Amino acid sequence: MSNKGTAVITGAANGIGQAYAVRLAKDGFDIAVADVVEADKTKELVEAEGVKFFSAVVDVTSPEATIAFAAQVQKNLGSITALVNNAGIYPWKSFEETDYDTWRKVIGVNLDGPFLMSKAFVPYMRENKYGRIVNVASTTFFLNAPQMTAYIASKGGVIGFTRALASEVGADGITVNVIAPGLTNTKSMRSENAEIYEFLPKMQAIPKVIEPEDLVGVVSFLVSKDSSFVTGQTIAADGGQVRN
Repeated sequence: MSNKGTAVITGAANGIGQAYAVRLAKDGFDIAVADVVEADKTKELVEAEGVKFFSAVVDVTSPEATIAFAAQVQKNLGSITALVNNAGIYPWKSFEETDYDTWRKVIGVNLDGPFLMSKAFVPYMRENKYGRIVNVASTTFFLNAPQMTAYIASKGGVIGFTRALASEVGADGITVNVIAPGLTNTKSMRSENAEIYEFLPKMQAIPKVIEPEDLVGVVSFLVSKDSSFVTGQTIAADGGQVRN
């Protein structure tokens, strides 16, 4: 067990989640990853930082799977101090194109996932009277982006859930916050809508494409002891597209 305890990150086999895992490993956390695929590359990168690593293939929409995963993490790494609910899916579909199966799948992963992972891990944090939860939303919620009806609805739910949970667990030494990234340069996002990278960065105060590494400092702060009086908040990490 590291002196900072264990940080649990969902959806960290690649992309932004992998960047979070590597940064928190550099910060001194042992790392546990839940994803729908094996996290071999993340394991390699994390262990290179000299900390412990554990991963499992987990369906974050399953109460049984998330509870079992939490028990495995506690057994293998111990002292669970941080949870980053990063797993998400984002079909580019309008309201007319979104059937109920798609709606349920998006809500399941993007909103049920953070709820179920929090249900599974908060008891361990309560035992320690300490914890940091970071949920991942999106600036699309504030920008009313078209063609993403289910996705934006799910991320609005994440923000509401975060505020409600923060009110309930603060007395236990647990903070709950949101990072809302802007459009970030990942392979999966480029495969969905590559042309958006040509114009969207021009709408930002910092007019460049956001890389996963541009986001990790926010998460690093939110899971640290330095953020002890920050809870229930949503921090946009989008180069200044949303300004409030």
